[in-house]
Amino acid sequence: MTIKVGERLPDAVFKTKSDEGVLEVLSDTLFKGKKVVFFGVPGAFTPTCSMNHLPGYLENRDAILAKGVDSIVVVAVNDPHVMGAWAKATNGEGKITYLSDGNATFTKAIGLDIDLSAVSMGVRSKRYSMLVEDGVVKQLNIENTPGQAVASSAATILEQL
Repeated sequence: MTIKVGERLPDAVFKTKSDEGVLEVLSDTLFKGKKVVFFGVPGAFTPTCSMNHLPGYLENRDAILAKGVDSIVVVAVNDPHVMGAWAKATNGEGKITYLSDGNATFTKAIGLDIDLSAVSMGVRSKRYSMLVEDGVVKQLNIENTPGQAVASSAATILEQL
């Protein structure tokens, strides 16, 4: 079942790539006592994710943070090395947090997984954005088509803040 506005996100362990290697990031660390813009993408380095969805968050970062948001986080069903490379390639290091949900454990737990085997991508994340306050979903925007980034765009979430 898909997570809904008003529900608490499940506990999760994400991975991130740092100068020290691969580190675990607990959902409690991300969300407890914080206001977070959290968005999911089908895959790092894919066209819509790299040319449309992610750039909007990087371009609107300061405006989003100015609305009282503590951090902006992107998650994908990719390994942490790919997410680290994507952060470097997009000049997003230190601006937003790039997290790996490599086995889609979190993505499946919130019901936002999609089978993209028909295009050789396997199980991935639906494209979405959410506003999370202290671990509770306050806004949720899910795209109907993986190749679009309108409902889940930075512009949409900025309007909702």
